[in-house]
Amino acid sequence: MDVLLKSSTSARRARLVTSDQAEAAIADLPAEQRWLAADFKGKPGQSVRFPDGGEADAWLGAGAGQDPFALGNASTTLPEGDWQLDGLPEGMDPSLAALAWAMGAYQFKRYKEPSRKPARLVVPDGCDFDTTTAIAEAAWLVRDLVNTPADAMGPIGLEAAFRALAGRFDADVRVTEGDDLLTQNYPMIHAVGRASAEAPRLLELEWGDPSHPRIALVGKGVCFDSGGLDLKAAPFMRLMKKDMGGAANAMGLASMIMATKLPVRLHLLVPAIENAVSSNAFRPGDVLTARNGLTVEIDNTDAEGRLVLGDALVRATEDNPELLLDFATLTGAARVALGPEVMPFYTDDEALAAGIAEGGAAVSDPVWRMPLWDGYDSEMDGEFSDLVNGAPTPMAGSITAALFLRRFVGESVWAHFDIFAWNPKPKPGRPKGGEIQAVRAVYFLLKTRFQN
Repeated sequence: MDVLLKSSTSARRARLVTSDQAEAAIADLPAEQRWLAADFKGKPGQSVRFPDGGEADAWLGAGAGQDPFALGNASTTLPEGDWQLDGLPEGMDPSLAALAWAMGAYQFKRYKEPSRKPARLVVPDGCDFDTTTAIAEAAWLVRDLVNTPADAMGPIGLEAAFRALAGRFDADVRVTEGDDLLTQNYPMIHAVGRASAEAPRLLELEWGDPSHPRIALVGKGVCFDSGGLDLKAAPFMRLMKKDMGGAANAMGLASMIMATKLPVRLHLLVPAIENAVSSNAFRPGDVLTARNGLTVEIDNTDAEGRLVLGDALVRATEDNPELLLDFATLTGAARVALGPEVMPFYTDDEALAAGIAEGGAAVSDPVWRMPLWDGYDSEMDGEFSDLVNGAPTPMAGSITAALFLRRFVGESVWAHFDIFAWNPKPKPGRPKGGEIQAVRAVYFLLKTRFQN
């Protein structure tokens, strides 16, 4: 990460101008410079360059002055080189402002070289440089993982990325693959992934002092979701490379935890599979037996994520974590309810819910608590089995999916995040494509709870 700098001897100066300051700021310019700012309104993403310098080398629109992501496009609208900010609007957090700059500087370079390098920022006074850099690096990791197509980020590719993350922080890795999933009692992971040319696998990472509080993170790693025998229509299959977005986000959170050395014992679990179609694909009507002994009838093979998560969640509970969190691109119903930017989460623990909500507000990472409504729980009961993997009605789909997962977490303090992991259109600091969502809110919670 070379976008954020602690210092520079050649940095040019950028002034943040809010919407209500723009008119007066233009009036104060020398007459020969006013034409440069004629269309400047102080809106987020706007910028003005002053080639002859003066009181600043550039202006950046700061909107109302409260949203740090107003700076999200600065790294690509300003010329290449080093820049520093001439102060921040009152109330704007310097660490979040620097993070917004870095997140806007992200470029996916695996297949195509970008047309330019991003401008670099000398972080403002008060910025926690090391933590901000760790969060930005995690965001870039998540985006790279989600943006990479399934031919390179199938179960084998995801395992390679998982091992690379573990190698950066000297963490331990355990992989259970193929038919070993049956002998080690992960039958639902095996059933969902067995039709792929790349064998299904459960990836596990452990890091940190065993005497520290144990935190388990589970991420849905469906590297491509065709829908299985209940095949998706083409428009809905187009973006299914991102169905491992839960795994990517869990890995991003793990990266933050390890990079900042939070005093926890981390257990990261990713069931990495492809939901493919072949002669041995699992079928509607099949009954699977989960790791915890519950039987699950398959109503729809396109409701596969909750199945692989079920086995992984049971495994996570076996070591009695103090906190269990899962991230999954689980339901379209969540997007219908809250759209692509606000991430729903579910938990029965009031203190945990309050901490997640506080974190989301503190770091501009929007989350919203949804109800684990017991009145819908029986919708997941099976006629010939303990459970079915799809409710009989499409209504409350995100809630019933969360209730399904709750059957696998035992007495653990648990939260489930039904994320999108994708920006459908670009916004400042949020380029189109893979995205880190709800993770910064959770990291704020973890740091608040376990750092001291």
